[in-house]
Amino acid sequence: MDAEKRKRYENIASELTRLAGGKSNILGIAHCATRLRLVLEDNDKADIHAIEDVDLVKGVFVAGDQLQIIFGAGLVNDVCQVLADSLHMDSMSLGDLKTKANKRMNPLQRAVKALSDVFIEIMPGILAAALLTGLSSVLGNIDFVQNNDTLYGLSRLINISSGAIFGFLPLCVAYSTVKRFGGRPIMGIVIGCIMLTNSLADASAAAQGTVEVTTLHIFGIPVDLIGFQGGIIVALLIGIVTAKLDIFFEKKVPEVIRLLVSPLLTTLVSSFLLFMIIGPVGRGLANGITAVLVWMTQHLGVIGYAAFSGVQQLIVITGLHHVFGAIESQLLVDTGRNFLNPLMSVAIIAQGGAVLGYLARNIKEAKAKELCIPSFISVLFGITEPALFGVNLRYRYPLIGGCIGGAIGGAVVYFTDLAALGFGTTVVPGIALADPANNGYVNYIIAHVIALAAGFLFAFVLGIGFDRKNMILPPA
Repeated sequence: MDAEKRKRYENIASELTRLAGGKSNILGIAHCATRLRLVLEDNDKADIHAIEDVDLVKGVFVAGDQLQIIFGAGLVNDVCQVLADSLHMDSMSLGDLKTKANKRMNPLQRAVKALSDVFIEIMPGILAAALLTGLSSVLGNIDFVQNNDTLYGLSRLINISSGAIFGFLPLCVAYSTVKRFGGRPIMGIVIGCIMLTNSLADASAAAQGTVEVTTLHIFGIPVDLIGFQGGIIVALLIGIVTAKLDIFFEKKVPEVIRLLVSPLLTTLVSSFLLFMIIGPVGRGLANGITAVLVWMTQHLGVIGYAAFSGVQQLIVITGLHHVFGAIESQLLVDTGRNFLNPLMSVAIIAQGGAVLGYLARNIKEAKAKELCIPSFISVLFGITEPALFGVNLRYRYPLIGGCIGGAIGGAVVYFTDLAALGFGTTVVPGIALADPANNGYVNYIIAHVIALAAGFLFAFVLGIGFDRKNMILPPA
């Protein structure tokens, strides 16, 4: 970088250090594609509102116990390097920074983060299965495909592929969970195989009463030999237990017999716990969660849908939205359809509409454009953090407008019976996951256009009632 740029970045670094509570308050520094990330000794010492006014800063928020400052692609690399030089501190990798930040999280935050990590690990497979399921559904409704041997054969192979991935999803979850909680990944695969072995009655057939279920009695406790097909919650729970047992036996078993005895004990104890305690508890929990959500759709109707999509982005602010991955997986297994995905998707696009509503009221402000345009583009791909923390939460009324728009979008989802065949992607890419039944693709577009327009309109109107000085961005 040239001397003029470096001088400017040094001034930014100096301001950030002062407003973050001083050099002694900064424990670690790193950056991702667009954001500078700081781990602070005490977040309360940071003046977030003042940091928002620092030169070139496009937004500030705290997430994952990190102070995250949005600069934009490319620029953040240079600012991070200059800041690291001024602090006489090495820029850390994101992994190391997250490890340092995780140590400062409370138990609930750590639990949510761990659950998120489990599904991030296997998300490519889930997305592949969801997209293949959608493609299979489309091809299955085309007469020409059904009447052509080659196309029919390809359609069948696609259907088999998607079904196989979802069929073995509990194994994938068990593997990822064991790996995330410090056990050897192969032990997750082992317990996943035990969950799905064909020596057990198929869970779906057992539920329908079309297969005879063998019942054992161990210590007087009845144990039904039923497989755990679709047991996402069970896989999560047994994965955690297996990881802890693996770590325990690896430490306690003498080295001379460890290779033989440790995996044996881990598998044996995990299996007993799976069938006698964790399996029944996990099934009950999974059935309860699904029952509550299905009850909501059947009894609360449009109010339930609107309420969920109206508050969903507030849940994102807390970081608790990561738990929805497990719930969506269970919904797909139990019902074959995921109505949460389009509800979350319209909630997201409504916040994008609110960003545009804010931009329309401040179109002459250069920094408004710098903030809003990139934020809206990220919303189109299902990422709302820049919009939420950079604009909507910061100025309050766009957040409210976005929530109202999300609720209206949720009502449209209800009336059109819109659902997804997978999860993991939303808004523009999410259309590929939409259930094509009942004009699903058309209804998906309609719901999103309405949510976008409602978010824009309500943010714009609500802005009229706010004092102008509270919504003008500081000059660049």
